[in-house]
Amino acid sequence: MDILTDRFDRRIRLTDERKTHIFRRSEMINQEAKIIETLKDPDIISYTALDKTVHLYYKFYKSTPVTQKYLLVAVKILNSEGFIVASFFTNKVKKGELIWQKT
Repeated sequence: MDILTDRFDRRIRLTDERKTHIFRRSEMINQEAKIIETLKDPDIISYTALDKTVHLYYKFYKSTPVTQKYLLVAVKILNSEGFIVASFFTNKVKKGELIWQKT
């Protein structure tokens, strides 16, 4: 298990089970540095529409294994700490309530 931190210096866990889940997507192999960067320096953070304990961190990358896309890192936040539940590349920011945005 890895202990990472986000933009607000909260501890974020990335378990071995979640790594296996994330890296099943071939485009996510060798993207751990981008996951870390997205947590520390996101462009946008929002709540999911269905669960305000799940925060979606987005960072736009001009170059990825699947062209230019946002990297989304979904983090479940409980008691001021979090754990990554998913991460993948996406074309757009999903609907949800804005928490923070880079200016």
